[in-house]
Formats: sequence, structure tokens, C-alpha cells
Amino acid sequence: MRPPAGRTMSAEGRRLLIISAAMGAGHDAVAAELARRLTSLGADVQVVDVLHLLPLRLGRLLRGSYRWMIRRAPWLYEVIYRVFFAAKRAPSVSPLTALAGVRLLRLVSHRPPDEVISTFHVAAQVTGTLRRRGRLPATSTVLVTDFAVHRLWLHPGNDRYLCPNPATIPRIAALTGRPASVHAPVVRPAFLDRTRPAAGDVRARIGAAPGDRLVLISSGSWGVGHVAETARIVARSGRYVPVILCGRDAGLRRRLAGAHGGLALGWQEDMPALMSAAYALVDNGAGLTCEEAFAAGLPVISYRPIPGHGLDGALAMARAEVTVHAPDAASLVRALDQLRDARRRDRLLARASALFDAAPAEAVLLR
Repeated sequence: MRPPAGRTMSAEGRRLLIISAAMGAGHDAVAAELARRLTSLGADVQVVDVLHLLPLRLGRLLRGSYRWMIRRAPWLYEVIYRVFFAAKRAPSVSPLTALAGVRLLRLVSHRPPDEVISTFHVAAQVTGTLRRRGRLPATSTVLVTDFAVHRLWLHPGNDRYLCPNPATIPRIAALTGRPASVHAPVVRPAFLDRTRPAAGDVRARIGAAPGDRLVLISSGSWGVGHVAETARIVARSGRYVPVILCGRDAGLRRRLAGAHGGLALGWQEDMPALMSAAYALVDNGAGLTCEEAFAAGLPVISYRPIPGHGLDGALAMARAEVTVHAPDAASLVRALDQLRDARRRDRLLARASALFDAAPAEAVLLR
């Protein structure tokens, strides 16, 4: 995550606008970390939520509907995703684009940016549409936060694309006709820092025994997915202790506290330390938590990913051989057992770590 040798990066005097979305925590976390880096290089950075650009509380409705679907009706989200996001003839423009575009133009008229950076697909559709129509004078960059790229990330009106998965670069360039570059995943520096608290201190803090092989089970910030089932499978092996990360869902944490012979934790501010004490991560979102684990040197197994982009992302990560995809319970336990082979574990971690050999996102932006 260093600039090329002999070159000092600077964003002095540049005014940047980052458009994110509070759909879970991943998009906002990437936007916040990117803003921190660019600010440290001298840029004047503003971060806005594209959902706030929608009138009549439509942003709140969109967020609530999505959260309800992935928690209560994942089959419905899968249908919507396949029809509108992933189909070959999927609409190229979101119907929300025009509504958000009006407020975005008002925003940039008061504070004209040199560049707009989108970290959410609806934002990419808004900026791409305005740019193509000649209404947005600033350069428009899309920083794709998903490992698998669906069509609504892509709009030929945007000037360029950045993505953490090298395998997606040719497809992005072919579908948009715009330059596409790979960048290192955007994670907080703490995940790459190997000088962390002793594992024993972390175990004591969460109530784990010294000899436990801790398997983190991620449910995102909203506590979604089949995490109780996953914890049962892990615990029944008799070889691992499940640690369920319940995000901000206090009800889920209460329901799972003490269940399945494991631990249930709420939102964790010090995930780097927790990852340093763990044996593996079982993930269902294929998002930022996976990339944080890659940086921390923690092996990742995908199991029962959430539908739509979660499933596509999990499969894309497995194809890149940076994670293991377990299609069933037996495969999950087998994958955990295989990580005890040092050579197999090291190969997986080396491929995941190699993602960070790419230039950091801020360096690509400032070229």
C-alpha cells in the first residue's frame, strides 16, 4: 500500500466528492477509508450518501426494502437481482437515476468537485447518466466494491473504473468502452498491521479458552444469513468453536448467546485484533469483511452466501482461489480441516495477500 518508489503522491488542492450508500456497512467503510487517505494527501474530500439524494424518503424506503428482502425473503431479492442486475438484457439505467440526479446537480453547483467517485452502483448510474448528457463537468470514477461486477455498476458515461478483482477488468472495459484498472482492496491500515495485541488478550476479552480454534462466522452489519445453522455445523465437528459476529442486530446476539457451544458478539470495533486470534472466517457476503480477512492473513470459507451479489461474489472469489466455497455442511467442515495443512493454508493466504500487491486506490486515482 505504498506509492511507487521515487514518487510522492499528492492531492493538494483537489476537490473530490465521494458518493456512497448506507446499504449495510461495506460501501460506507470503503468510502470513509478512501476519504481518509485522500485527505491525508491534501485533498478536500466530501462524502455523501446517494440515498439522501432521493426525494420523498425514497432512499429510506429502498434501504428498508433491501434489508427486509435479504433477511426475510431472500428468494425475492434473488429474482430481482437476476432480472434487473445480472440478466444479459438487464436495464442499463436504474429508474432512480433521474430523481437522484437533480439533487446531485444542486449539490455540485454549490461545491464544484474536480472528480466524483462512486462506491455504490446507483451512484455510478447517476454520475454516468449526467456525464453522458454533458451535465456533470467533473471527471467521474467508479470504484467497484464488489468482487463480481453486475451490470448496474457499469455505465459508459463514467470516465473510468477501478476494481479489486483483476479478472473483472476485461469485462468492465468491454461493456463500458472505458479504461478499467485494478487496485488493492480498500481496507483500514490496521488490518495489514501485524503488530497486534496478543491472541490470549483477545480470547480473554471475548470469553474464549486459550486452546480454542476460533472460527468467525460473519453476518454483516445487519445480522443476515443462516448463521445459527453455520454455528451448529462448526460446533458439532468438535474441533472448532464458532464465534458469531452478529453485527448491529442485538436481537440476534441475544438469541444466539450461549447457543451451539460458541460465542455471539455484537458490533466489533477492533476486528483486526479479533481476526488475529481466529483460525478461519466463514463468510456469507463476499464483501469488505472478506477483504479485511485477506489483509489480516485469515483464511476465508464461503458458506451459504446471501443471494444475488453475495452468491456471485462468493463464486468469483473461489474462482480466483482467494477463498474456498463450501456448497454443503460436509464441505464446510472438510474445508476447515484442510486449513490445518500448513502448505494448503499458506497457498490460500498467499493468493489472497497478492491482491494487495496492486497499487492502492488513491494512487490509481491520482495518476
